[in-house]
Amino acid sequence: MIRALLVFVFIIQQIEFNAQLIADYSDTSSWVILPSKENNLHAEYIIDSSLLSYADVFYIYPTVFTDKKNEQWNISIEDTEQRKKVKRVTKFQGSAWAEAGRMFVPYYSQANLRSYSELEFGGRKALLKAYKDIKDAFSFYLEHYNNGRPIIIAGHSQGSTHGMLLLKDFFDGKALQNQLICAYLPGIGLATDEFKSISLLSKPDAIGGFVTWNTFKRRYKTKKYKNWYQGKAAINPVTWNAQKFASRAQHKGFLFWDNKMYEHAFKTNLVDGAIWISLPHVPFRSFALTIDDYHIGDVNLFWKDIQINAKIRVKAHIEKENRISEKR
Repeated sequence: MIRALLVFVFIIQQIEFNAQLIADYSDTSSWVILPSKENNLHAEYIIDSSLLSYADVFYIYPTVFTDKKNEQWNISIEDTEQRKKVKRVTKFQGSAWAEAGRMFVPYYSQANLRSYSELEFGGRKALLKAYKDIKDAFSFYLEHYNNGRPIIIAGHSQGSTHGMLLLKDFFDGKALQNQLICAYLPGIGLATDEFKSISLLSKPDAIGGFVTWNTFKRRYKTKKYKNWYQGKAAINPVTWNAQKFASRAQHKGFLFWDNKMYEHAFKTNLVDGAIWISLPHVPFRSFALTIDDYHIGDVNLFWKDIQINAKIRVKAHIEKENRISEKR
């Protein structure tokens, strides 16, 4: 009996220890992707590398710590299963920005999905703990890698939550805002005036601000929509402005789970605080009928659209810097 109790106490202590590990971002193993690391997860998606010498992308992956039975609020960056999930989502989602600049992706002690529904009961604390890792990683990146290069902040869902906090702590009304190309923050509800001096961008080649959207089905007026997104900021991620409708012909491409690109897959409609799309023209499209919304696909549904747009914005930043240099 005593031995069993000791074993139980040891297991609990190990769980707590793992969740409290402090990430060391000077250790390359604390990064999913660094320019200096071999076996880049995005290598197969990079055909045009012309912008990699100019800009950087700091990508923050979405919530993949979704285990309802796991009582931990945060998961260790050393957790083997979590790392597998992180690599998978970083490969298929983060790759949308892979041609826009050098990629930096830190592991972080991610908060459990339930944190958003239990903010007052531990969720807020868990999210802030996760953000501390992101903040530390970004500080390390600035000190050791950035060297004044323009920056794209990219995330989704929980990643966008942390991206929003990065903008507030490092960019908003600060000198670093001059280096901001764009912050792509889909999958969360952000006010149009969320920031003091960082605006919602309403043109496809605009720079220095943020873009966001949340993807629903035709019947979008759900409880989730009303509680989280109605009245919030949103742009159309096909036209990259406030255009209310984009046809299938305008849609650039959906990177599906079979790793194939499906162009002209659906129509896109911009509404108050969100977008809704028609049923995608992809294999097993009937599967979409079984899910409540398309939150999980906020990025991959518009993978090609994002890839093209990110490069347009980087080139716009280059042109801006060239104009400034000519006036000197």
